[in-house]
This record gives sequence, structure tokens and C-alpha cells, in this order.
Amino acid sequence: MRYRAQILAYSGTFIALIAAGSWISIPLPPVPLTLQTLFVLLAGVVMKRYAAVPVGLYILLGAANLPVFHNGTAGLGVLLGPTGGFLVGFIPAAFIAGLAYERESPNIRVAGLIAATGTIYLLGVVWLAWSASIPLLQAILLGVAPFLIGDVLKAAAAYSIGKRVA
Repeated sequence: MRYRAQILAYSGTFIALIAAGSWISIPLPPVPLTLQTLFVLLAGVVMKRYAAVPVGLYILLGAANLPVFHNGTAGLGVLLGPTGGFLVGFIPAAFIAGLAYERESPNIRVAGLIAATGTIYLLGVVWLAWSASIPLLQAILLGVAPFLIGDVLKAAAAYSIGKRVA
């Protein structure tokens, strides 16, 4: 029973953190740079495989028109727009990072954070290319290249924080 309460408490905390991270944003078209991914990765670090719960709920809240996506946007239109694949990619990314953090090996944990970030990129770029009717290479240049350095720093921050809290 105590474990369920802990999952609920962490879920509320990470939903709030991901939503707050969406407001810390640098508007790059068509996909803004936010701190959401840092908190998605941290959810995996702290909650292990159960990190998919708050991240999935976060996506549902945004789909239900609560202004939790980047800069207070909300609704199915955001999920169906060019950023939708990145947002949906948060769910498997949190699960992947969480599975990696169920292991004690630092190498597996780092690989999990890299795989989680790669999953966000993969789903995001494919959706961006399809929804914006642009070539895949152009989607990679728009949806990955400008974010690589920031996402490496976010993954490193998640790892460093995880060494202290996980």
C-alpha cells in the first residue's frame, strides 16, 4: 500500500515538474527547446519503469486541454501538430530510462538515458516529417540538430542528479 502512495506522490510531482519545464522555453520553429525532457528523464531515474505513469498522465492532461504543453499550449491540435511526436515520445522514453535505472550498472544507466533521448528524437522526427510534409533529412535538421547539445546536457544533469537521489 505504501508503494502505491509513493507512486502517486511522485506522479503528481513529476507531472508538475514536466509542466513547469514546458514554460522554460526557447522558441525554435517548429519545435521549441524546453526543460521537459530533463524532467522526463528524471522521472525514469527516480520512478524506474513506473515513470511512464506520470508522463502518460501529463500527455493526457494536455490532450484534455489543460495548458501544460510548451508555453501553455494544450489540446489534440498540439499532439497532431509538428511537436506531437516528441511529446508522445516522452512516454516510452520515461519507460526506457526507468528500466535502465532498475540496473546498478552505470553503463546501462547512461545507455538508457541515451536510448530514451533517441526514442524522443525518433518518434518526434518521424511525426514532424509526416505532419509537416517535409523530407526526413529536413525533419532531422529541424528537430534534432539544434537540440543535441542541450539534450546531452540534460541527460548528463539527469545522470548526475540520479547519482545523488536514486
